[in-house]
Amino acid sequence: MLTRTCIVLISLLASFSLAKAYLNLTLPGQHPNPEEVVQEVYRRVNASVVRRKTLQVNQRDQFSSCLTGNPIDDCWKCDPDWPNYRQRLADCAIGFGQYALGGKGGEYYIVTDSSDDDAVNPKPGTLRYAVIQPEPLWIVFPSNMLIKLSQELIFNSYKTLDGRGANVHITGGGCITLQYISNVIIHNVHIHHCVPSGNTNVRSSPTHYGYRTKSDGDGISIFGSKDIWVDHCSLSHCKDGLVDAVMGSTGITISNNYFSNHNEVMLLGHSDGYLPDSGMQVTIAFNHFGENLVQRMPRCRRGYIHVVNNDFTAWEMYAIGGSGNPTINSQGNRYTAPTNRNAKEVTKRVDTGEGLWRGWNWRSEGDIMVNGAFFVASGAGVEIKYEKAYSVEPKSVVLIDQLVMHAGALGVGGRDNNLGKWNTGPNQGFDSGLDYEDEMSGSSTNMPRQPLSSTSSLFYFLVPFSCLLFLYIPDWHLITMRN
Repeated sequence: MLTRTCIVLISLLASFSLAKAYLNLTLPGQHPNPEEVVQEVYRRVNASVVRRKTLQVNQRDQFSSCLTGNPIDDCWKCDPDWPNYRQRLADCAIGFGQYALGGKGGEYYIVTDSSDDDAVNPKPGTLRYAVIQPEPLWIVFPSNMLIKLSQELIFNSYKTLDGRGANVHITGGGCITLQYISNVIIHNVHIHHCVPSGNTNVRSSPTHYGYRTKSDGDGISIFGSKDIWVDHCSLSHCKDGLVDAVMGSTGITISNNYFSNHNEVMLLGHSDGYLPDSGMQVTIAFNHFGENLVQRMPRCRRGYIHVVNNDFTAWEMYAIGGSGNPTINSQGNRYTAPTNRNAKEVTKRVDTGEGLWRGWNWRSEGDIMVNGAFFVASGAGVEIKYEKAYSVEPKSVVLIDQLVMHAGALGVGGRDNNLGKWNTGPNQGFDSGLDYEDEMSGSSTNMPRQPLSSTSSLFYFLVPFSCLLFLYIPDWHLITMRN
């Protein structure tokens, strides 16, 4: 009888909460006024551009010649002493991920061992050993490294992966998984040739490891996490997405990255029906979407997505797609369409009729369309709102070349080789020009994608604890949730 009562109670509470969610749904870390965040991005860009122009009056000034107008890079990159003050990077983020602390205030951890032989008992000195620790850590690399993961690399909260000054490549199984955590910065690494892995045990903290089902093969998988910043990375050749953010993730900035050689580049949102993703907020800024990309730059389900001052070189199908009524705010980008006359449209409403998407809030302001590209806007009913909210004009895309000129991994092996080494010793490793093949990641087989397993809805947390204990306590210690 008690079991039946609990089941009925769960159903009633779920139904009631689901109805409330349609009216008022917020996530931890969700900004109450996303337009304010957009305005702050413009203020930062404008201030950095004006400062660059002012200081360029004196061309002999080395500092002024370093400034690009990119507020993130200008925040740290022009300081010749930056290697001694690495953690200042945490103060340089913009947009929805600006509150990501990473390992700020924590100890420095130096990766000395590129191996990844044991996903359950990682060796001290390895990258896996660092990312599972409970305390804040600022993780650095004193030399070039190729890290071939045996399984997905599961992070704990408050970590910075700082590859500045070295040529760091992460490939193999997984690759990076940010699951139900917060405050992570991933900076200046190459992530590529990531393949599905799993069906084995993987450690996620010093006190816990569990069985992981098959992963999708994403470059970076953000799952139910907040305050995440991915900056100056080069991503390509992964089996699923290069960056995917799902299951109520929010407070994310994806900036200064170079994306290339991939089909489904970026997925934001788990499914059209997953209501917590309505609170997802993502800034996509100063990225270069480069050669041989097909679609999803990004593909959005629900949420508020600000796409600002990016360079879209070309695409095969479309650049920005969506379903489930996401808000897409595209401002100051350059869209260069492919030669295929049937693929000139920037946007795509996925599996949705015009009668439904006509009211969706998709805006293009200050974008430049090249080679016949065109953006299909929608949501005419909010014109006045946007006019009021964005009184500052989007930054002219004449400056796009300047803002994205250093997109991707910097320094040794990167697209900009002017960044100094982390140490003064020999920076031995592999050449920057290597072309990585699928075989180097440990697999050349195109494995089928596995669906994400279900996870408990936020609404079920309202169920009385006594009922949950009665229903689940016999086996609770045997369960490890996936993804």
